[in-house]
Amino acid sequence: MDTVIDNVDYGPLAQLIGKWSGNVGLDIAPDADANPDESPFTNVITFTVAGAADNAEEQKLVAVKYHHVVRRADNGHIFHDQIGHWIYEPSSQVIMHSLTIPRGVCLLAGGTFKQTNDESIFDVKATAGSDSYGIVQSPFMLEKAKTNAFHMQMTVKHDELSYREVTSLHIYGKDFEHIDTSTLQRITYDQD
Repeated sequence: MDTVIDNVDYGPLAQLIGKWSGNVGLDIAPDADANPDESPFTNVITFTVAGAADNAEEQKLVAVKYHHVVRRADNGHIFHDQIGHWIYEPSSQVIMHSLTIPRGVCLLAGGTFKQTNDESIFDVKATAGSDSYGIVQSPFMLEKAKTNAFHMQMTVKHDELSYREVTSLHIYGKDFEHIDTSTLQRITYDQD
């Protein structure tokens, strides 16, 4: 896939562009007793071009925006809806991932991109309280379901995308690792 779209070089982000669909996701989330509860899910992620950006006339960035919708496999109901950006700084090769979920949680994770043979690996982390790659939460979430850390590793190999997300929570009076995994196939190459 060409990395230049509309005269913007998206670098490693170009391979994300398009619509991806998967039906083998697994959500391991806490139940009311903070015990693991497994829920199979289907999901669709749509990545579109967002363009280039300059910060303070020094930093050059490129970004793709995305929308991720997750549905319960058993009934098709949406239980997770997320929007955000994947951002790349060519000079440092830093990857950033910003996301917002409609539960009163936003974060900016940062990390690395690595190319291994024909696999591209995006690896990003955020920690509550960090001044750089951190997490912002509503007062309710801070009190009832605080997100302490986030780690996502996403691998792209041709037209297959897989990811593993670990969100470290303090919920129901306990610490819990909320884990989401999925494998998706690209179904279109649309750019916008």
